[in-house]
Amino acid sequence: MSTKREFIGEMLGTWVLVFFGCGSVAVTVLFGAHQGLMQVALAWGIGVALAIYLTRHLSNAHLNPAVSLAMVASGRMPARKLPTYWAPQLLGAILAGLTLYVLFSPSISAYEAAHGIVRGSAASVHTAILFGEYYPNPGSSAVVSLPLAVAVEALGTFCLVLMIFALTEGSNVGRPDNSVAPCLSEQRSPPSSACSRR
Repeated sequence: MSTKREFIGEMLGTWVLVFFGCGSVAVTVLFGAHQGLMQVALAWGIGVALAIYLTRHLSNAHLNPAVSLAMVASGRMPARKLPTYWAPQLLGAILAGLTLYVLFSPSISAYEAAHGIVRGSAASVHTAILFGEYYPNPGSSAVVSLPLAVAVEALGTFCLVLMIFALTEGSNVGRPDNSVAPCLSEQRSPPSSACSRR
């Protein structure tokens, strides 16, 4: 697989994922478009599935630095390819954030004015949440310590990578057909036999 195709695949796929995901958060915060976490989570899931279908043939659709690192650690991808995956993932995420900022900038300014938020002040965390899972989440009554938040993120990443490996392992007779796997989980790469040929 060519480096150019991998770079384009990871950048484009990560852009789609972040655009859909953070876009769903933005319309929820700015316009009250969604009535609960489930709707935002579904929008993220659709973004993930579309990004995988769009770029799987280009780069195996890792779309996440932790997934790329896990592929190297498991021997599914050579370590020399990490920069080819990490750089476009970062670039795609930044470009998606910039795209969302350009699209929603007037609405963000109106939201800040309506709520008396001065950008850069402590209150600006209420608009910072538009661009991801901002910690701590302002307005939430949940009490989460930093060590617990780190542990939860580590556990979530472990579960993500575990499912990807389970659903892409060629010897797993229970795995779904490759064409439907992105809809069943956050699959990021084809069966290990295909990855090991790289």
